[in-house]
Amino acid sequence: MRPIILGIFAAFFFAITFILNRSMELAGGSWIWSASLRYFFMVPFLILIVIGRKNLKPLLFEMKKHPGAWLLWSTVGFGLFYAPICFSAGYAPGWLIAATWQITIISGSMLAPLFYETVITEKGAIRQRGRIPFKGLGMSLIILLGIILMQLEQANHLSLISIILGVFPVVIASFAYPLGNRKMMELCGGRLDVFQRVLGMTLASLPLWIVLSIYGFITAGPPSLGQTAQSGLVAISSGVIATVLFFQATDLVRGDLQKLAAVEATQSMEVLFAVMGELLLLNATMPTSLSWSGMVLVMIGMVLHSRLSNKMVKQKIQNISV
Repeated sequence: MRPIILGIFAAFFFAITFILNRSMELAGGSWIWSASLRYFFMVPFLILIVIGRKNLKPLLFEMKKHPGAWLLWSTVGFGLFYAPICFSAGYAPGWLIAATWQITIISGSMLAPLFYETVITEKGAIRQRGRIPFKGLGMSLIILLGIILMQLEQANHLSLISIILGVFPVVIASFAYPLGNRKMMELCGGRLDVFQRVLGMTLASLPLWIVLSIYGFITAGPPSLGQTAQSGLVAISSGVIATVLFFQATDLVRGDLQKLAAVEATQSMEVLFAVMGELLLLNATMPTSLSWSGMVLVMIGMVLHSRLSNKMVKQKIQNISV
């Protein structure tokens, strides 16, 4: 249950991203600066944390062993995740982006065949290619149905170009984030803690953010003071707090793809938090009864997903005992 709770707290801090990104876009800020400034601000905070825990040298040692893999999967997990999210903010409201992002619930499950997991058999523990957890996926579909209900009325008012440019990049991000995260967990093999891994991935993704910043400076000019300040808030809340919480939750279930899918499903709570944030900060309209029904479905799906995951773990323990 602890990984699920950590995942929900991570969803709360992640939701701030969608609200502030939309706020910056409405104020005329470039999506390029919204994306790159977040990771520039994350570096000093994470370095202080890792140095304070006396874990910087082991991290640098691990990064030197496989620099190409760190660069690749950090760019995928952070770059192809956050740049499309910020780009979408220019074409769709925060609630639609937050709702579309929940496709990661299914995206994460669909990635299972790309990885290996440890399975207990009569012959002992063996490693085999992961299988798509269709039972857990059924619970995820309930969550997705709730999200669709929440956004059904609003989506009817969007143009086709807004849907394509506001939704498709988020779909790409929904696959990139769990793929990069899992590949890095596989590469690290439990030798690094959460803070080290987040810092390492942030450092390894910096080449992308530097290139984007140069392009942004040429095409849009420097960021405004307001955008810089809000990007700093995103860096702390979403980039540091939420990312560390989410990675900690996934680390706790590393090697169990079914529980990993359950943790990733907790990110559906971002929609609820985003709705509340928009009501309080952006003067959004009150959700309709249909939207509230969708929220109830999301919470029911979350509970069922968690219960199913715990039940499967108990069955594995019983099988081992036998």
